[in-house]
Amino acid sequence: MFNEDIRESILESISVKEKMLKNEELLSTISKVSEEIINAFKNDKKVLICGNGGSAADAQHIAAELSGRFYFDREPLFAEALHVNTSYITAVANDYSYDEVYARLVKAKGRKGDILIGISTSVNSKNILKAIEIANDIGVITIGMTGESGGKMKEICRYLINVPSRDTPRIQEAHITIGHIICEIVERELFNG
Repeated sequence: MFNEDIRESILESISVKEKMLKNEELLSTISKVSEEIINAFKNDKKVLICGNGGSAADAQHIAAELSGRFYFDREPLFAEALHVNTSYITAVANDYSYDEVYARLVKAKGRKGDILIGISTSVNSKNILKAIEIANDIGVITIGMTGESGGKMKEICRYLINVPSRDTPRIQEAHITIGHIICEIVERELFNG
């Protein structure tokens, strides 16, 4: 009954990933980001990740892969999704503004040499942009994961991983694929897997 719809969605997802495979600049950026994260962990730094909605779920998923395990048992890595403290999020959103929820956490937790990954399919989420600006001010290495245009994030992130699509579900599917690739590289390089 829905076979054609299902087939079409799968083909669209494959098409985005085929474009990624052919984009040497994108592949190079993913490689550089993996190196930055490896170096951060080697220097006792941490990875902070933020996003909204589905991108928050991706942030939490990537943080769990790094801080828990990916392919094999090993020591945990300091990775945290910034939205998981709901009391904090609701208090800051109420007392200040939702635009401030991640910036205040980056200011409190971020240190020079740490990593901040901002994930946004809309590419212009104010709370993500403010967090990146604060991170840049304090010497945190900033990485944006976006859709095709990169939006305002392309102007302020040290590294931009912009998936070649404008379709939110396809972008999110690619983001988690990229997140898994980075986790695999980081785990292998740090723990000789």
